[in-house]
Amino acid sequence: METRLLRYFVAVADAGHMTRAAAQLGIQQPPLSQQIRALEARLGITLFHRHPKGVSLTDGGRMFLAEARRILQDIAAMEERMQRVARGERGRLHIAFTSSAAAHAFTPQALRECRHRFPEIELVLSENNAAEITEAIADGRLHGGFLRVPVSHPAGVKLHTLLHEATVVAVPLDHPLARRRTRRVALQDLDGENLILVRRPGAPGLYANLLMRCAQAGVQPKVVAEVPRMMTNLNLVAAGAGISVVPASMQGAHPHAIRYLPLSPEARVDAPLTLAYREADCVGALATFVALVVDIVAHGPGKMPPS
Repeated sequence: METRLLRYFVAVADAGHMTRAAAQLGIQQPPLSQQIRALEARLGITLFHRHPKGVSLTDGGRMFLAEARRILQDIAAMEERMQRVARGERGRLHIAFTSSAAAHAFTPQALRECRHRFPEIELVLSENNAAEITEAIADGRLHGGFLRVPVSHPAGVKLHTLLHEATVVAVPLDHPLARRRTRRVALQDLDGENLILVRRPGAPGLYANLLMRCAQAGVQPKVVAEVPRMMTNLNLVAAGAGISVVPASMQGAHPHAIRYLPLSPEARVDAPLTLAYREADCVGALATFVALVVDIVAHGPGKMPPS
């Protein structure tokens, strides 16, 4: 049944008169009367009593009016929902983050703000390492992700650097570097140290520049482990398995087992925060999310852009 017939019927029921209803609908009275009779024939019931001053609903007509109003309201609500989807105000987004990206205040801020601004965008969150997140975005299994330094650059995946952060050295509390008076750690201090890296084996990741500078300076740390997640890295440091370099925002982890020390200028490693997403899929809810994240960056981390 066409929704047009339902609208015609409701208009006649509300007006109580064929001619007045036709004028409101912008059509002629004879075609409207024909459509109502066709509707009655299809339903097998009489919807209106016809009399010289207009029409009135039969018992069956009153029952049908309630159903017709409900259907038209449901259709209008569906259309509005789909319009919100088209405007990027409604939908479901699968967003992942690395543990180190989640530790930065910006990431939870952006997720909270999205929920606040766009309550009809459902965020399905997960945690993984940078390589898995990037591959899942490229394959279409994720819409986007927050990570640090990308370990790969698949075609079609946009890697947007949001901000930069300093790094610090994480050492066990009983490590000689933790006990000495000079807090800054130089490249030479890393010579011979058991170094734990967070990256896919052989991939550049966050530590490419640090290892390159060490090689140029003749410094040879011992890479004793390459782990997929930053918290695994810090768990190993806390257990005394070695030392590592982590973003400064990770300093709250294992405060009773790890000391965090600043790096000297020549040893500093940049720890960016990166938003990854497929450019071809940046429409609807994803476009809204990306625009919101970029807007928060523009106003400065910790400051909410105007609603």
